[in-house]
Amino acid sequence: MKSVVAFACGVLFAVGLGVSGMLQPAKVVGFLDFFGDWDPTLLGVMAGAIPVYFVAWVWKRGAPTPWGSRVPAQANHALDGRLVLGASLFGVGWGLAGVCPAPAVTNLAAPSAFTLSVLASMLIGVALSFLVPARAR
Repeated sequence: MKSVVAFACGVLFAVGLGVSGMLQPAKVVGFLDFFGDWDPTLLGVMAGAIPVYFVAWVWKRGAPTPWGSRVPAQANHALDGRLVLGASLFGVGWGLAGVCPAPAVTNLAAPSAFTLSVLASMLIGVALSFLVPARAR
């Protein structure tokens, strides 16, 4: 049953990405282009997503998830070099390509050379992250 629920959530998320325009790299790059031809329409995606997530987190914090882990009871505010480097690399990649991991995977429904190159780049980045010594993680 967990797999069915997870699959249904994934499909709903993918449909939401498509409806919101997040699968279109040009739309995302336009949103990130504050000093050029800025496209603010993706603010609606955040305006809808953040309150839903916040309510769900407040309701379920500290409770177990169906997958065995617990919803964090409080936010983790620890900033370290690994977090800053990872966030910076993610942001630069997202800004250059206009695609983050979820839309890249969703775009596999109609793969292109661009989508495959983005996914390959992300997989290389994940593989490289495992080269960092365990004590630094």
